[in-house]
Amino acid sequence: MKVTLFTTCLVDFLASKVGIATVEVLERLGCEIIYPEGQTCCGQPTFNSGYVEEAKKSIKHMIEVFEDAEIVVSPSGSCITMFREYPHILEEEPEWKKRAEKLAEKSYELTQFIVEVLKVENVGAKLKGKGCYHTSCHMTRLLNVIEPPFKLLENVEGLELERIPNAEYCCGFGGTFSVKMGEISSEMVDEKVKHIESINPDYLIGADYACLMNIGGRLSKIGSKIQVLHIAEVLNMR
Repeated sequence: MKVTLFTTCLVDFLASKVGIATVEVLERLGCEIIYPEGQTCCGQPTFNSGYVEEAKKSIKHMIEVFEDAEIVVSPSGSCITMFREYPHILEEEPEWKKRAEKLAEKSYELTQFIVEVLKVENVGAKLKGKGCYHTSCHMTRLLNVIEPPFKLLENVEGLELERIPNAEYCCGFGGTFSVKMGEISSEMVDEKVKHIESINPDYLIGADYACLMNIGGRLSKIGSKIQVLHIAEVLNMR
């Protein structure tokens, strides 16, 4: 199966290891990876800040870049959620809306693609220790990808998976929210960190790098030894 990879801005600029892990996991599962070099930001930060017309420029560019793909996969539920929003944003432009719908229908978050499309729940990964999984807001509440990450992590050999108390609470990142509402965001991530530390895990695992960057930054600041890993990295451990 040919899979076109959408890495996202944060992975591209700050976490290339996540992109590499994503490619290696998918290749082991028999996928041929295509990487369009023309890909840019999905437009979410601009759109969420209220600059709709400016965001449409990025949106239309991304539609053009990915519309010939058989399937699009990304290691970010948040960015794939944005792809799914394209048809609504382009509601008043029928031709673009139609193209956006085709892209949305074939776009998947990484764990969703592995479990729901490839029908795989055990990728042969191994990681010894106690881990917990952070359920990011966009991925669970908007994209409705809830069980796939847990199904995959439960089959990682040696990993003891424990749920985070009040896991449904936001970590406080929220893209531009963390910039505009810094003090509130800080309180939210502090609360999230307290819940994580209460179960004393070796690893904090997540499927959206933005959340991991936010929580990991706070863990680092307080001197925590909890290792922060994207789920793609965990699934790539042999």
